[in-house]
Amino acid sequence: MRSKWWGWGREGESYHLPDPERFWSYVRARLGKTEPTERLESPSEIKLSPSGLSDGVVSELSAAVGAQSVSTDAATRAVFSLGKGYKDLIRIRRGEVPNPTDVVVTPGTEEHVLEVLKLARRHGLAVIPFGGGTSVVGGVEPAAGRTSITLDLADLSRPLAIDQHSATATVQAGIMGPDLERFLNPSGFTLGHFPQSFVYSTVGGWIATRSAGQNSTHYGTIAEHVQSLHLAHPDGLLTTPSVPAAAAGPDLVQVITGSEGTLGVITQATLRLSRLPEYDDFRGYLLPSFAAGVEAAREIMQAGLSPSVLRVSDETETESALAMRAPPTGFAGVLEGAGRWYLGRRGLSLESGSVMILGFEGTEADVKHERAAAKKILSRHGAFSIGKGAGRAWQRGRYEAPLLRDTLLDHGLIVETLETAVPWDRYLALHAAVREAIYEALGERSVVMAHLSHSYRDGGSIYYTFLAPQEKGAELEQWERVKTAATEAIVRNGGALSHHHGIGADHRRWMPAYLGDQGARWLSAIKTAIDPDDILNPGKLVPPSTEARRSPAAADDG
Repeated sequence: MRSKWWGWGREGESYHLPDPERFWSYVRARLGKTEPTERLESPSEIKLSPSGLSDGVVSELSAAVGAQSVSTDAATRAVFSLGKGYKDLIRIRRGEVPNPTDVVVTPGTEEHVLEVLKLARRHGLAVIPFGGGTSVVGGVEPAAGRTSITLDLADLSRPLAIDQHSATATVQAGIMGPDLERFLNPSGFTLGHFPQSFVYSTVGGWIATRSAGQNSTHYGTIAEHVQSLHLAHPDGLLTTPSVPAAAAGPDLVQVITGSEGTLGVITQATLRLSRLPEYDDFRGYLLPSFAAGVEAAREIMQAGLSPSVLRVSDETETESALAMRAPPTGFAGVLEGAGRWYLGRRGLSLESGSVMILGFEGTEADVKHERAAAKKILSRHGAFSIGKGAGRAWQRGRYEAPLLRDTLLDHGLIVETLETAVPWDRYLALHAAVREAIYEALGERSVVMAHLSHSYRDGGSIYYTFLAPQEKGAELEQWERVKTAATEAIVRNGGALSHHHGIGADHRRWMPAYLGDQGARWLSAIKTAIDPDDILNPGKLVPPSTEARRSPAAADDG
């Protein structure tokens, strides 16, 4: 099930604030008074330009996939024309869909996908793959000026097989996270891939964006899980070999992983699995500073440990999280008071420290061994255990944060996220530089927080969240100013242009600066060779100065 059209989660689902007054007092103290905003009641209220497809092309599509699988309905087209980024939600809430898709096609088979792609090439139509629609970087919005087909992959969502000997599973690309795990778990397996969008995103979307789940520090990113895949293209179906490893030139699986629909439509994948863990241990730790937490994380990774989750919140995020929980009462309140006194004696504070969530999964013996080794490292950095309760609370709420974004939008706040990754030697400098760039772009009435979400031997990710009062009437210009300042600070300080959100349309103008001119030309050359008419998700990933041009013959839509 996809999330609601104007936000995240199912209709009627919202973020539960345990103590709303405490939270809003925190917001008012930092951001001042906010003004509620209105939004449309239904996507049927959105006014779109008519579909640019001729009746003849619609008839051809209907003949190829069935009339019931082709929709030019305005409300359907509107919902399938935007993702879930801040810019997307601001526009769709007020009924602005500047680049609507012209038709939504829901293929029921791989052969249907191929037929649609061949038809699109004949008529010069752009094709945008649409899985769960959770892109936050403009990955599913049609390119301006192009007549477009959005390919809804919801019906290509079946699990196909499990190979228990090889520990792999083959599934159709439209399968969503919960359905995948329900298929795998009875056989004792898990993919171990749990991005925050897990409930509403698909395997194909994860592969197309080179996704990293919240447990990827232990299980690996999606790029490590893909053994083989099917890629539908106007010329036919590319099927990569199903082998554990090969030295047969550049790995085509890795070329396709992260290609964001610009090289074809991923329709099927064979994935490497892990055994379901028999035991887990998730705990919270309080450290004196974010710097201490980052250094402890580096040592944990370089000691060869394999935590499932290693998440370190900076001081601002730690303070914010505290404001979102209900204060304990009764005996629990007495215990917390005593705990705060004890922390103070150790030079620690919940208001000025840094919280780490550290989780291990596996056999009980392995988990206990790794936790003991990590505990020695943490002790050297002044960490204090705040118990399993903090770890369980994080596990319970791990998918809920985007629901709070909807509430904040309703109250007239800009709330957005962005992320990067950087080697350890530049980690704290980049963290500070990007934070300062965001503050400068937003002004004094703002909150900028961050956390380390994924760790490697050589570095880690930084995930930023920021909020401020919206500039009424200039909400998108405000977003653009902050996005530009933050992204330029990331590139200038040697960070990844994206760690796991992808490039889409929002980041692609920085690709030459990030990849270098030669790298940008290589990427463009791959796109041009495979898609010379630029019909495959145009306007995404490939740098705009070097992207492929459509041939004049491709302009006729029939």
